[in-house]
Amino acid sequence: MFSRSGNIILIDCPARSDERSDAVTSGHEQTRADPVGDDLLLAAEEAEAEAVAAEATAAAARARARATQLRRRAGNPVSTASSPEPPATTSDRSTSAPTVPEPSASDDADTTAVASNADTAIPDASTPEPADASPRSEPPPAPSGSVAANRDTPRAAKARRLRRALRPPRVSIPRPRRVSVTRPGRRTIATTVAVLVLCAGVGSTGYFVWHHHTVTGEQQRKAEFVAAARQGVTSLTSLDFTHAAADVKRVLDDSTGSFRSDFQTRADDFTKVIEQSKVATEGKVNSAAVQSMTDDSAVVLVAASSKVTNSAGAQQEPRAWRLSVTVERVDGLLKMSKVEFVP
Repeated sequence: MFSRSGNIILIDCPARSDERSDAVTSGHEQTRADPVGDDLLLAAEEAEAEAVAAEATAAAARARARATQLRRRAGNPVSTASSPEPPATTSDRSTSAPTVPEPSASDDADTTAVASNADTAIPDASTPEPADASPRSEPPPAPSGSVAANRDTPRAAKARRLRRALRPPRVSIPRPRRVSVTRPGRRTIATTVAVLVLCAGVGSTGYFVWHHHTVTGEQQRKAEFVAAARQGVTSLTSLDFTHAAADVKRVLDDSTGSFRSDFQTRADDFTKVIEQSKVATEGKVNSAAVQSMTDDSAVVLVAASSKVTNSAGAQQEPRAWRLSVTVERVDGLLKMSKVEFVP
């Protein structure tokens, strides 16, 4: 892309830019000739024009950097003039960018400054200048008139709107927040374990106290029902003809419910039979156990025996009794409500 003639550095503007501009212009005219033009083709033409402009700007920057390097390396104008270079052709320009030698370490700062400055002068390719003359500043090649005109057409605006509509939306994905987990210290762990052990101990103690209270209350109720059944059976099997009325009254006092009603209706006849038989019976409870129990009643199984003695003092063989006695709580007192013989 560069050529040297004597002490003057010539810069050839890329011919490919003009060719592409002509191609874009011809393509645009062909598109206008077509009444049913494609919006996407117009967008492609516009993008091609922008690429041409960007390539021209990049070529100008590379030319400035190359000119500065060659000017510094030349040093002596006579030696530069003694080795002129032929002007670069189109094929050379296409391959000149990769073959540019790397600048030395001493020229890096100047090269960077020249390449980044957009207003640095570009030497004219057609007019030779003296070696000590500063290059003239030239603006980057502007896009052709047809391409600039295409940007202002309604079709170009429609193409730009179409490209904006076809762009995928930007989705911002929030970063997950980091949750800081604080590890408990040894003292905290020890305190927690101590509290748990204390709670477990208190709970166990409470359970044992409740269980003991429940068991104790149940055993106490059983003992009360068994004692009431023993007392009733003893009163029922211990009768003496000398005080038969008092014995019958004691049985009535220890009974309630249907059993008391039935025994009271036959109390007078039963008293007369005892007095006329001239006998005395002495009852004894051998064993008793609760079969079933609620808070206010229980069924007690009783095994008892009785001895019969007549008026002459003769004793008969003891009689064994197996009874099922139902005991109920009435006004705080335990009394027999039902007595049945168990075979």
